[in-house]
Amino acid sequence: MQELSHYIGGAHVAGTSGRFADVMNPATGEVQAKVPLASTEEVAHAVEVAAQAQPAWAAVNPQRRARVMMKFVTLLNRDMDKLAEALSREHGKTLPDAAGDVQRGLEVVEYCIGAPHLLKGEYTDSAGPGIDMYSMRQALGVTAGITPFNFPAMIPMWMFAPAIACGNAFILKPSERDPSVPLMLAELMEEAGLPKGILQVVNGDKEAVDAILHDDVIQSIGFVGSTPIAEYIYATGCANGKRVQCFGGAKNHMIVMPDADMDQAADALVGAGYGAAGERCMAISVAVPVGDETADRLIEKLVPRIEKLKVGPYTAGKDVDYGPVVTGAAKANIERLVQTGIDQGAELVVDGRDFKLQGYEDGYFVGPHLFDRATKDMDIYKQEIFGPVLTTVRAQSYEEAIGLAMDHEYGNGTAIFTRDGDTARDFANRINVGMVGINVPIPVPLAYHTFGGWKKSVFGDLNQHGPDAFKFYTRTKTVTARWPSGIKEGGEFSIPVME
Repeated sequence: MQELSHYIGGAHVAGTSGRFADVMNPATGEVQAKVPLASTEEVAHAVEVAAQAQPAWAAVNPQRRARVMMKFVTLLNRDMDKLAEALSREHGKTLPDAAGDVQRGLEVVEYCIGAPHLLKGEYTDSAGPGIDMYSMRQALGVTAGITPFNFPAMIPMWMFAPAIACGNAFILKPSERDPSVPLMLAELMEEAGLPKGILQVVNGDKEAVDAILHDDVIQSIGFVGSTPIAEYIYATGCANGKRVQCFGGAKNHMIVMPDADMDQAADALVGAGYGAAGERCMAISVAVPVGDETADRLIEKLVPRIEKLKVGPYTAGKDVDYGPVVTGAAKANIERLVQTGIDQGAELVVDGRDFKLQGYEDGYFVGPHLFDRATKDMDIYKQEIFGPVLTTVRAQSYEEAIGLAMDHEYGNGTAIFTRDGDTARDFANRINVGMVGINVPIPVPLAYHTFGGWKKSVFGDLNQHGPDAFKFYTRTKTVTARWPSGIKEGGEFSIPVME
C-alpha cells in the first residue's frame, strides 16, 4: 500500500496527524494508496515555511520568474504521458482526456511567461508642479488554493502559476481523492528552478481547509467546487480579511434552434454531455431544442450516438469515450437522481441503469442516460448531477429557451447552435451567463481570456487566469513623488489641488 505525503520546503514530508484518506482506483473500487490529512498545525508549518521563502522570491525580477515558467512548460511536455497516466489512475478519466487536463493547465503557464509585461504599472510625469506619479503591482505574500478532484492538473496550475509568477508563495490543498498529480507538479516546478518553499502541497480535508481560512498570514484563497462549499469559503475567507475567489456549481444549457445542423449539434451534445463521465463544471447537462419537430430530430440523432458510447477503464485503449465516476458515493448520487427523474415524470429514452462492465463489477461505472420531456420543476433539471446524464427540456420558442437558461440559479456556461447570426448575437448579448458558446458546446476560454461564471456559479469579483489573475494575485501601490527642486517653503494646510 503506497503512502503519499505532503510537499513542504522542497521535500516530501510524511503526515503527522495520524489521519489518512483512501485513494481509490475508480475502475476497480480498490484502495490503491493512502493520503495523509493535515492537521491545523501542519498547515501552519507549511505557511511558515512559505512566508520565510516568499520575500526573496518577490525580489527576483519578473523576467527571471518567467524563465522558471518557461522551463516548467518544457518539463510538462516532457512528462505529459507520465502525468496523464497518474491522473487517469486516480481520477478514472481516459488518457486523452487526462492529457487535455494537463494541456489546459500548461497553456495558462505559457500565458504567465508574459509576467514582465502583465506586471507593468503606469506613470504620469508632471502630474503637478514638479510632481510625478506612478503605480506598481506588488505580490500579496502567501496565497492559497483549494482545488477539486475533476481537474487535478489544470485547476491547480490555473491558480499557482499566476500567483507564483506575480512573486507570491502558494499553498495548494488539492482534492484528497486524486492527490498524486499535484505532488508531481510541485516537484516539476522546483526542477524548473523554483526556490524551495514557494509551492507547498498540503493534503487534507475540512480541517486543512479551515486552517487555511483562519490563518492570518494567508492573503488570498482560490476555490473550485460545489456551490455550498464555495459560499462557505467565500463568506469565511472574506470575514477573515482575505481576498477570495470561489467557483461553484453549474447547470449548462445548450439551445438548439430549428435551423441548426442537427448532426453537428448531436455530436457536440454527446461529447459535451458524456465526456469525462459528465464530471465537468462546463459539461452540457441540459439540451433545449426549440420546437417539437427540432426536439424529435435531435433525439433521433442522439440515441444511436449515445448507445454506441464505449465506457471502460483508461487501460482499455484510447477509443474509450469515458471512464468511471470518481467514487462509489458519486455513483450512488447519480443513480438516485436518475430514479428521481423517472419518478417525477421525465421520459428516460436511453437507460444506462443496468450497465455492467465484465471484470470491473466493483468499479464506479455509470452507463449513459438520456432524458426527454423534462420540466424545470424536476430535480434532474434543477440540480447538478455531475454524471453521464443528459436532460432534454423542450421549448416552444426562442424566448422560452433563453428564459430557461436565464432563470436558472447557475450561470457558468451555455451554448446555442444556429445558422442565424442575428439569433446568435442576441443570445450572446442578452444571456446572463459568464461563458457563451456559439456553435461551440464547451466555451472554456483560452488562457489569455478569463474563466468565470455568473450568478451562483461564482463568488468574488475577478475571474480565473487571463488578465484577472494578475489583478487577483497583486495589490496596486501608487506613489506620488516630488523632489527638492520643486518643494516650496512653508507647509500646506488645505487639500492639494492641481494648479
